[in-house]
Amino acid sequence: MMTANQVALAYLVASVLFILALKGLSSPTSARRGNVFGIIGMVIAVVTTGLMVQSYGMIIIGIAGGGLIGAIIAKKIKMTSMPELVAAIHSLVGIAAVMIAFSALYNPQAYGISETDVLPMANRIEMFIGVIVGAITFTGSVIAFGKLSGRISSAPVSFKGQHYLNLTLALVMVGCGIWFAMHQNWPSFIVMTSIALMLGVLMIIPIGGADMPVVVSMLNSYSGWAAVGIGFTLGNNMLIIAGSLVGSSGAILSYIMCKAMNRSIINVLLGGFGTAGGTVAAAAGAAARTYKSCGAEDAAFLMSNAGSVIIVPGYGLAVARAQHALHEMAELLHEKGVKVRYAIHPVAGRMPGHMNVLLAEAEVPYDQVFEMDEINSEFGDTDVALVIGANDIVNPAAKTDKSSPIYGMPILEVTKARTVLVNKRSMATGYAGVDNDLFYMDQTMMVFGDSKKVIEHIINAL
Repeated sequence: MMTANQVALAYLVASVLFILALKGLSSPTSARRGNVFGIIGMVIAVVTTGLMVQSYGMIIIGIAGGGLIGAIIAKKIKMTSMPELVAAIHSLVGIAAVMIAFSALYNPQAYGISETDVLPMANRIEMFIGVIVGAITFTGSVIAFGKLSGRISSAPVSFKGQHYLNLTLALVMVGCGIWFAMHQNWPSFIVMTSIALMLGVLMIIPIGGADMPVVVSMLNSYSGWAAVGIGFTLGNNMLIIAGSLVGSSGAILSYIMCKAMNRSIINVLLGGFGTAGGTVAAAAGAAARTYKSCGAEDAAFLMSNAGSVIIVPGYGLAVARAQHALHEMAELLHEKGVKVRYAIHPVAGRMPGHMNVLLAEAEVPYDQVFEMDEINSEFGDTDVALVIGANDIVNPAAKTDKSSPIYGMPILEVTKARTVLVNKRSMATGYAGVDNDLFYMDQTMMVFGDSKKVIEHIINAL
């Protein structure tokens, strides 16, 4: 057993390592070091907590069972399924907060919170806030998982009076929470939890597919605050600190992404994100519009004779697992004297940083990868813009069509390039369900097919 001072010191060291981990993850060049700091910090935190346990039986069973399930999922999961996996993990943090709160309320003596069945007022307030955040995180993450995995339609679900219903439920929920804090009443606690579970669903269903990356980031923040609630309930400072780091960093990331998409973070918090931009444009008439297409050999000829090429990766790149082939193609172009760069939109893919992870996995040099704000001004001087599996993030409708659900979202301005090559499987719309005028512009040529196969054909032609 460790003394209280030894536990406090170990938790302090772990906390410092977590902070250094976040600092390291702020840059691709230091991300690996940041991961190492985070792993060491978590090992210290887990071992320290384990040394304070008096009975290991059920804990070992839980760790073994959970670890086995996690290992199997981690081994089978594909990169394209990472966003929904993240959402699923968030849901587990949320439900853990709810279950611990119920357990602590049922038997506070077992947690050392109180010597009687009556909880101190401070613990009741902490519990009421923690349960609300945890319950909303749980059901909200389940809905996000469904939308991201395709089990639930990605289209926004809205109905008349939706916001008034949410407001009414929120007021009743808070009222029940206050009543519980004052009287430690089981019925009010159960009603409060039930309403929070309902709100988690109602807050996420009106959010459209194009805005889901921000939702994943926001749910990450919620899961952190849920962990803080668990920490207060258990009296564990390490959980409070780690949860606060996750919660605050997730909130900051969500704010940065909202700013990049010209959206309001208030709409995220109120569950109205992505619904005020209008109706989804129908793509039924898209087949009748005229577009130009070319083969991989033509694309190879255009890029090999270009002075500069900017590559815009999207979710289709992840689906095809084409990042390694793409890097090989870029290296061949570089050997021919072509200046090659990658343009990353803040919400490309299905989660924050999705494209950065793919390119890093393929060992693309960091100095070739640019964020939207850094490279948008360069498209006007670019010979060829190659769009691979991206759609909404290069859609001019975001700037011109006020009825579009993505109106106001900053885009990568590939339309300014002299030639635009767009690789897609078909003329189908993107995740937001909006037809893309880029595909029908004079300087655009479509290159149809699986991204990996198309890029491999380009490599052969080069």
